Amino acid sequence: MYIGRIVCVARTPQGRLAALYRVSSRSFPNRMAVADGTRISIVPKPGHEGDIQKNPYIAYNCVKLVRDATVAVATNGSQTDPIAEKIALGMPVREALALTHLAMDYEKDDYNTPRVSAVVDRAADEAWLAVVRADGLEVRKLALAPGSYCYVATYEENSISPSQGGACDFEGAEAATAFMLGGGIFAERTNPVTGVAAVATDAGFDLHAQDAPGDA
Repeated sequence: MYIGRIVCVARTPQGRLAALYRVSSRSFPNRMAVADGTRISIVPKPGHEGDIQKNPYIAYNCVKLVRDATVAVATNGSQTDPIAEKIALGMPVREALALTHLAMDYEKDDYNTPRVSAVVDRAADEAWLAVVRADGLEVRKLALAPGSYCYVATYEENSISPSQGGACDFEGAEAATAFMLGGGIFAERTNPVTGVAAVATDAGFDLHAQDAPGDA
């Protein structure tokens, strides 16, 4: 089943919070994730830079760490930066998600693609998901047991529901990224392009980015 781009919050079996993101695409598969310090960006692969002229929504920062790397923001678009900036300035996560999604709204492409976002705060021990669609806005704090996850996607599964989740057994960011690209229920979600993960550590977050197998 094709559900488009996916954001996910999780808690590892050892209790560490994680924010995950996966690009799934049928129209613009020639993209990759690039990690740079406290952020990860989605950009066209070399030779496909012209795709940005066809669709302005395909390149953006998808992960950003703020508040001395105690908070990780992961989204499917340009809302990453304003959400992160609001949180960095002290705004509560709920308000930062709600205000940014309401102001930016869904993407004005051919599909009215929803904006989906995830935030995990290791200091407050909280995990949040948000989505804005043409028919509504949702922001929700999730209660995650160790070894569990919850996700929301741009298509089909684009409402926040505890039923969109399950058990996970990854620990580090590399294993978390592999899980997003093809583990558990995500193995049944088609057209993976690239995946990223931010998994909490004692000192901050471990970041990882990886292309889908066979999509190098």
